[in-house]
Amino acid sequence: MSSTVDPIIVAVLGINFLLLGTSRISAAINASAVQGVVLGLLAVLVQHDLALRPVLVGVAAVWLKGVLIPAMLRRALRDVVIRREVEPLIGYMPSLLIGALATGAAILFASALPLAPEHVGSLLVPASLATVLTGFIILTTRRKAITQVVGYLVLENGIFIMGLTLHQAMPFLVEVGVLLDLFVAIFVIGIVINRISREFGSVDVSDLDRLRE
Repeated sequence: MSSTVDPIIVAVLGINFLLLGTSRISAAINASAVQGVVLGLLAVLVQHDLALRPVLVGVAAVWLKGVLIPAMLRRALRDVVIRREVEPLIGYMPSLLIGALATGAAILFASALPLAPEHVGSLLVPASLATVLTGFIILTTRRKAITQVVGYLVLENGIFIMGLTLHQAMPFLVEVGVLLDLFVAIFVIGIVINRISREFGSVDVSDLDRLRE
């Protein structure tokens, strides 16, 4: 399994670095969409036998993470005047460096965990931790609301990868529930982005400092 899955996980980690290093919001949205499609494929490949449940989860992940949510973000992007993430709290080169350190720390930490025998030597757990940290970095260091939504999406992708290590124990309804929670959260965030844009003419979250009761 690892010979098939590990190259896909490496692609997920590569997308993480792309997201940390790009200033174009459209590129970040597209990269998150590609990552969603890759995770949908991963949900099927981690299974020893091809069954209906992982296929349904994979299709749902591709539709939500790779098609529907990115389409919502692109529509929100068309409604605002910004195209780039300008003056992030942490620059792109430092973000890449922090991301590299976080990925290395995730690999070291995962190697110390008492994993099930089938996951020993696999990149699933370190990739999950690294992707969660990448999403957290984007979420906390970018100023534009749309980019922060991408960060939230990437963070959830890491949680999704961790869930794949529990595919034998995790019921189908729980997996679908995670995807549904993600969809609802992105839908609500989309409404918030629209309200911020209408009120301030911008989606820079630093403008929220101007709000008063």
